[in-house]
Amino acid sequence: MSNNVIDAKLLSKMFLAGAKNLEAKKEWINELNVFPVPDGDTGTNMTMTIMSAAKEVSGLGDSSDMTSICKAISSGSLRGARGNSGVILSQLLRGFTKVVKEHDEVNVEILSAAFDKAVETAYKAVMKPKEGTILTVAKGAAEKAHELAVEGTDDIEYFCSEVIKYADEVLAKTPDMLPVLKQAGVVDSGGQGLMQVLKGALDGYLGKEIDLSINEEAMTPGAKAGAAGKEVEEADIKFGYCTEFIVLLSKPLNIKQEIDFKSFLESIGDSIVMVADDEICKVHVHSNDPGLAIQRALMYGQLSNMKIDNMRMEHREKLFHENNDGSWAEIKTEINGAAELTPTYLPGDDIPLGDKVELDDTKEEEIPEMPHKEVGFVTVCAGDGLAEIFRGLGVDYVIEGGQTMNPSTADIMDAVEKVNADTVIVLPNNKNIILAANQAAIMAEDSDDGKKIVVVPSKTVPQGVTAIINYVPDVALEDNIAAMKEALSTVNTGEVTYAVRDTVIDDVQIKQGDYMGIGDSGILSVGAEIADVTYNMLDKMMNDDLELISVYYGDEVDEKDAENLKNKISEKYPQCDVELQYGGQPIYYYIVSAE
Repeated sequence: MSNNVIDAKLLSKMFLAGAKNLEAKKEWINELNVFPVPDGDTGTNMTMTIMSAAKEVSGLGDSSDMTSICKAISSGSLRGARGNSGVILSQLLRGFTKVVKEHDEVNVEILSAAFDKAVETAYKAVMKPKEGTILTVAKGAAEKAHELAVEGTDDIEYFCSEVIKYADEVLAKTPDMLPVLKQAGVVDSGGQGLMQVLKGALDGYLGKEIDLSINEEAMTPGAKAGAAGKEVEEADIKFGYCTEFIVLLSKPLNIKQEIDFKSFLESIGDSIVMVADDEICKVHVHSNDPGLAIQRALMYGQLSNMKIDNMRMEHREKLFHENNDGSWAEIKTEINGAAELTPTYLPGDDIPLGDKVELDDTKEEEIPEMPHKEVGFVTVCAGDGLAEIFRGLGVDYVIEGGQTMNPSTADIMDAVEKVNADTVIVLPNNKNIILAANQAAIMAEDSDDGKKIVVVPSKTVPQGVTAIINYVPDVALEDNIAAMKEALSTVNTGEVTYAVRDTVIDDVQIKQGDYMGIGDSGILSVGAEIADVTYNMLDKMMNDDLELISVYYGDEVDEKDAENLKNKISEKYPQCDVELQYGGQPIYYYIVSAE
């Protein structure tokens, strides 16, 4: 292969290298968040999005063709998309792979066209594109790519280097496009994340030494690494059987079927790898009952290349022989009896699993199905108190998440699937979750179960509460949606948290450790006392037309302190009803609304 083309194997390596570079820089990117709050999450969202795709790509093997790799990148990032930055990244990858998948080898001309398609696809996914963001950086990269292609450049190393160099220049100018970036002294975090993907991909192309292994724990927020070299105790093996097989699909899986199958596998085990193209689906799962995975897979086609290992037996044998100077090769020979490849099986066949495999008779507990209804509700929030409030208002399913943990498109689809309704209204309650919710609604249109998703774009918890209060069961769905959306504009919201670094926003000096009151339009108050900051924030939210003030106190606030604040607010605004409720939300001491 010359240095003028990229084949499937090299594309896979470049993509994984880009994903790993982003993963390594995610905390640094998180710190570029404009507001110095303790939940900057752009790096985390982008990393979890791309690592979802990387997991699928890494499971394909070295012999995969361009189409399979592009499908894994596109579908993996789409299902794993979290937050605005993650959704936009998934759309950039989706557009890029639409062009690349049509070719066995990619040259500069094709790369340029792929960059253009990536930008076009991403801009279409955002209702109101804003310059000075990841979109601007991507557009700059595409413009430079087009310029180089027109000039006749055919050296890919030079092409990639020049594109990255120019995109870096565009990134450096983002503070001039968004004043809030300039005042905070940072470049756009999403744009920086994209740059790390591009730079990592170039390193992969150049053959730099990179660990391309995909760490499952890295894809899970808050996952903690164990001590290096520590032996795994048998008690730590939660799921005893490593099960692998290939499904020879009777027809291609649609996106909903892929999500459903993966969700089922996750419900019976862990270490899930599931990669599908139009003809086959490769499955790997650790579980206590391989039969459950096998039976579910038979719904989609014939089975082949089945392999089941008893991991607890392997562990015991390994320790026995290591303690008695036995070699690992001998151990593998002894315990492979239960892991032979099997013939192809048809749906309904009796499948022998081998004498050494003992299935757990414990079946998955059946969850009672909800009564069917025409309209159901899914909402997103963090805090047990807030979850109970929403359930009390008639929400069918609450996704635990929010600013510190944005649910993915797949998470939203999974929640919707659990609601037995013809139409499910989704309340994101966070501006950074709206795109993922919209993506779920688009995916629902392509499914064959007829269920419809409607997103009411609530940006805060109080907006979500007000929206569902304005739902009237006997009114037509279209009228209800219109009323709920209109109600969002009647709510002013403020949230109180603390600063994690020194900065200046809206000419307000903020020191690390200060408490901040953040309203719909920006920083409203800063100070050293939580109650004072909350009180002053509310004062700037108020006007003569407002009648109701709701205060939700978080998990770190004492109830007595919250009562004192409520009494102080009631004295200041006697014309308003003041409600105090336990929210239990992390990070934010108080969430306050006025309407």
